[in-house]
Amino acid sequence: MSDSIRVKGYASVANVSCGFDCIGYAISDPGDVITLSKRKSSGIEITMSGYGSDSISCDLEKNTGGKAVLSLLEAIDSQQGFKLHIEKGIPPGSGIGSSSASAAAAVFAANELLGNPLSLDELLIHGMAGEAVASGGFHADNIAPALFGGIILVRSYDPLDILNLPVPENLFSTAVLPDMTINTKEARKILPTNIPLKNAIEQAGNLSGFTLGLHESDFDLLGRSMVDHFAEPYRAKLIPGYDAVRKSALDSGAIGCGISGSGPSVFALSDSLEKAQVIGTAMVKEFQKVGLLSKAYSSPIHTNHPEILG
Repeated sequence: MSDSIRVKGYASVANVSCGFDCIGYAISDPGDVITLSKRKSSGIEITMSGYGSDSISCDLEKNTGGKAVLSLLEAIDSQQGFKLHIEKGIPPGSGIGSSSASAAAAVFAANELLGNPLSLDELLIHGMAGEAVASGGFHADNIAPALFGGIILVRSYDPLDILNLPVPENLFSTAVLPDMTINTKEARKILPTNIPLKNAIEQAGNLSGFTLGLHESDFDLLGRSMVDHFAEPYRAKLIPGYDAVRKSALDSGAIGCGISGSGPSVFALSDSLEKAQVIGTAMVKEFQKVGLLSKAYSSPIHTNHPEILG
């Protein structure tokens, strides 16, 4: 059995407009790469490099990857020590699952080095423990797709019930990250504590329509369903030029467009990679108009677990 492993954890888009805290999907680019090595003594030593790494704590209790591994070790009563290096390819505060990518890759790698004592499903709760460091609570709409791949529906948190939704063959994602950050915990604070019944009913209908649209590869239904009555009306004001960026995506042929997670990343779905790239270019241009540099990531939905690198 190997004493060291390199694993890539992938970015993810959460909420997907109509699925606040319960829908997320993984994307093929960008990602974090972690290197995990066994050490003779107990404990977890953490080092960081890459995008925004100087802003991320290496304290075990404050690092998403380290906390996820610690949760796993405690669950199986193991004293195995590790050196954990996280190379950030996803900037923190990006809204595309930076913390979840690290947590998913780290807990997946630790399980591999320990001989796979837990199933992929059993790893989820430990990944969520890592994600909670950044989000302030146990949420699965980023960590579940980062760990399992594909499009995920969190049907319930108590008990935890995670469902894999079908991924239409010609469904592509664009995620555009402007040069700014939004703190996840702060972005949650601006949300209302009560939702009007009318809005809740409309959101339930949109979520149902989105789910059915995936099953039937009905992109028109997907687009009609991608309306958020819970978070976007409040978080849009945090992203300069958001309305124009969203309009540019729809005008360029997007199925739908919205805020990825807490933002500031903005995502769009489309029916071809070529169209996804055109949409990304249009969104980047709109961000430029408000003085923000940005980067577009266009890719298929990533449908697998974190990748073991050679």
